[in-house]
Amino acid sequence: MAASAQQPARRRAPPVPTRAEALAQRLADEIVSGRLTPGTPLEEVPLAAAHGVSRTPVREALRRLESSGLVETRPRRGAVVARPQPQRLREMFAVMAELEALAAAACARAMKPGDRRELEALHRRMAAMVREPDIAGYRAANVAFHQALYAGARNGYLAELAADTRRRLAPFRAAQLEAPDRLRRSHEEHGGILTAIQRGEAEEAARLVREHLALTEAAWGRMMSLALGSDEPVPPIR
Repeated sequence: MAASAQQPARRRAPPVPTRAEALAQRLADEIVSGRLTPGTPLEEVPLAAAHGVSRTPVREALRRLESSGLVETRPRRGAVVARPQPQRLREMFAVMAELEALAAAACARAMKPGDRRELEALHRRMAAMVREPDIAGYRAANVAFHQALYAGARNGYLAELAADTRRRLAPFRAAQLEAPDRLRRSHEEHGGILTAIQRGEAEEAARLVREHLALTEAAWGRMMSLALGSDEPVPPIR
């Protein structure tokens, strides 16, 4: 028993994005940063040529962005860059916070010791990404961190709902990591969540996840306000 306890935690590599996911993120970055302005046409053939892919991942990327509210399809005009609707996004972030709070609380109660060690090892690796800084690497590891919370909750339906909501919010959650000092703060917030889970403090883990999502939303709101040329940040729903 003692020998097995000394075995190193299994190292789970961050998920590798598909071509459609990678393209969706690149386009989302350009939209959120303001490089692609509302009303800009997003035609499949030019996009495929510009990014060296076929039209299939382009179509999938545009569908993903449409579900997030960054792209809209208009009759006879095809896909164009949409102006994100703040109220819709506030609602999505509020639901995401509650789903992840449920998952974190469940992890504090039921996450397996091996999975906790794996999450801790991932968190340590992410510290190096913060120091470099390696935003692309941190983005992928950040997805893995949150997916580990969903899996650790040991509730398949909760994991399904959380993963689907996260997919819709992915462009905004990834983009906010570009904000000044956000990488370091995100990692610190993860550390607090991890500590609460390790201590079995379900209510504290849930509270810290809600706070983490509120800060994530606020960071994105500040970035979007700058991209839209406004001095006022997009206010959170909470």
